[in-house]
Order: sequence, then structure tokens, then C-alpha cells
Amino acid sequence: MTKGFKDGEKMDKLALFGGKPVLDKKIGYGHQYIDDADIQAVVDVLKSDYLTCGPYVEKAERMLEAYTGAAHACLASNGTAALHCACIAAGIGPGDEVITTPLTFAASANCALYCGANVVFADIDPDTYNIDPASVESKITENTKAVVAVDFTGQAVKIREIRDICDRHNLIFIEDAAHSIGTKYDGKMVGSLADMTCFSFHPVKTVTAGEGGAILTNNDELYKKLILAHTHGITHDENLMEDAPHEGPWYYEEISLGYNYRITDFQSALLMSQLKKIDWFIKRRKEIVSKYNEAFEKLPGIIVQKEIPESDTCRHLYIIRLDLDRLTCTRREFFDAMSAEGVQCQIHYVPVYWFPYYRKLGHKKGECPNAEKVYNCIMSIPLYPAMTDKDADDIIKAVSKIEAYYRKAD
Repeated sequence: MTKGFKDGEKMDKLALFGGKPVLDKKIGYGHQYIDDADIQAVVDVLKSDYLTCGPYVEKAERMLEAYTGAAHACLASNGTAALHCACIAAGIGPGDEVITTPLTFAASANCALYCGANVVFADIDPDTYNIDPASVESKITENTKAVVAVDFTGQAVKIREIRDICDRHNLIFIEDAAHSIGTKYDGKMVGSLADMTCFSFHPVKTVTAGEGGAILTNNDELYKKLILAHTHGITHDENLMEDAPHEGPWYYEEISLGYNYRITDFQSALLMSQLKKIDWFIKRRKEIVSKYNEAFEKLPGIIVQKEIPESDTCRHLYIIRLDLDRLTCTRREFFDAMSAEGVQCQIHYVPVYWFPYYRKLGHKKGECPNAEKVYNCIMSIPLYPAMTDKDADDIIKAVSKIEAYYRKAD
């Protein structure tokens, strides 16, 4: 019995699609790419004197700065920690409001709650699925402190418009770029454009450190706060100490409340090795996206995500949107049929304010109609560099086969 079907439900539903699945083995929506150079980079650090808080952390930070054009990079233990540190550096606290999108992983909103602030959800553009600047502006109050704008699937948000809104209302612009390392906006790398930009290096992202994250900024004062936020609020810098002169070289001070959000040296070494391959990762992802777009734009039951011309996108996720008005199936039926064909899809994401925890905070369904409508129709299909052209062609065949079967007659 296929996973997801209720007890007693027959497999003959799926048999309609033909005996043998399109794919010989199951393929998931994402997968890391690790080669011998990556493994050796980690082994070299494991054989060295430092496992954490060593030289590779700083080397990886300098490499990120060089790649993105940002003045400062601060590595953190994961993307969620990066977002939390950004909110701390922004001075977000109780009574403040932070605007973000509901079509994202929960961390994009949780980071504000960690600081005691309230989350306000702005709706999305129904074509690009990114946060709508007009909706952002409509949600601003005297308590708004920051905007966390998510580059959903890797496409850059409308940075120019959001930058303008933040400047006019004296807000901090935090770009959640967990999906978008390698993306350019108006020819400039994501990472150098917002007040703070947060990356994630989870295994299915474009580059991985196993886990890990980073915050990039061009602002010297924000950078100082980021450093403290991710290292317990502790400093060895005499210029920042309050009780200098100190006793000796062992002395340090905790001058603010911080967290242990440090990354390890072996993770940093893996990240550096991955960054050396990022141009190929981007090229390969774009090749697969191009194949998908060409095929799916011809299918009446599939809607292809649109892109703004300013975004030269390195896509982390490829999302198909079902036009359920032209199909006789539900999304669940399409999802299960894909699984039966050997393609394990995923849904990105359940609107954050639908979760029980957010309902307890007073949120309810209906806050962002565009996001809810899009969510009900989308699913992510496989996209990662190690996919072969045959893999991509087989996935296209699976989508096309199921779409054709469920397509309503003209």
C-alpha cells in the first residue's frame, strides 16, 4: 500500500497510471552533493588542532564576504540562529512588530517571537509567491520595527521596493535568503543588499555545511552586535570591556545576553569546499529549471512560478502549482500519484499562522488569502545538482502522465 492512503483503500487508483512506475527508484525533492574534496576538507580539520572556534571559521567568513560583496559575514550554527541573531542586532523586543510572509518555514516568524516581539503576516504576490511590498506597507503600524522578507524558492524579493518602504518608515530590512545564495538582484549578489541577510547551509540548500547559517551586513554597528549575539554576549576586546584594565590574557567580559550559536571548524571547511563548486551548482540548477519550465508551460493543469526580471535566480526549490479548476483530482491525489511513479514530492510550506501555536497567539485562517490559495495547490518536485538529464526527463514524464490523466475535457 502506498504511504498516505487510508487503511483499506485500494491501490487500483494508482494502477490507472500504468503498471511500472516511470522512475526505477524513488527520487526525493532535494539531496546534498558531497564529493571527495568535501570529505578531505573535513578530514583535514578533524586531524588538526582545532575542531571549533578555529581558523576555518574566519576563513569561511572572508570567503562569503568575497563572494557576496558584503562587508561583514558572521557564521552561525544554523539558519534559524542566524535569523535570531539578526533580530537581536536589530534591537527587536517586547511590544515591537515584525512583518514577514506566511509562506515560509516557521523560523522566519519564530525569530521575532524569540525576542518577545509580535509577528504580523503580509500577503504574497500570487504569481511569484514572494511577499507583496504593497501588503507589507499596509501592515505597518507605529510598533513595526523590521521586515523579514523571504526569497522564496531562491527568487529575490522586490528588494528595491522593500528597501524604499523600510527607509521611509525607519525599519530594519532583514532578508531571509535561506533559499537564495547565488541569486543576483539587478546584477548584485544577494547578501549585500539588505541591512542584514541570513543564509542557511542545511544539506538540501545550494551549498551545505551539514548545518550552519550566516548573517551578512554592510553595517559596522550591526556586525558588532551580531558577533556578541552568537557568542554568549562575551568579548575579549578591551575596547568593549567596562572593567578594563583587566587582570590578564585569560580575562573576558559578558557585556550583553547572547547565545551559543557558533559553528565548528569542520563545518566551515565543508562550506569553503562547497563554495568552490557554487558556480557549477548554480549552472546545473538553472539547466534543470529551464527543462522543467519548457515542459510544464505546455501543460494546462500546471502553473509555472513567475519571476521578476530583476532576479537572476539560483533556484533552491522547484514548485509546480496545480490548476485544480482544470483537473479532476485533489492535490493529495496528485501527490500520491507522483509517489507511485517514484517521485517523492514535498509541500513548501504550510502557512505559518495555521499552526496551533500561532492560533493561540490570536492568528486565524483568512489573514493572507493569496498565500492560502497558493498553498492549497503547490508541491515541490526534485531539484538538485546530482540529478541527471534522464532524472529530469523522467520527472517531467511523471508530471505529464498524471496531469494528462486528471485533466478535464475541453
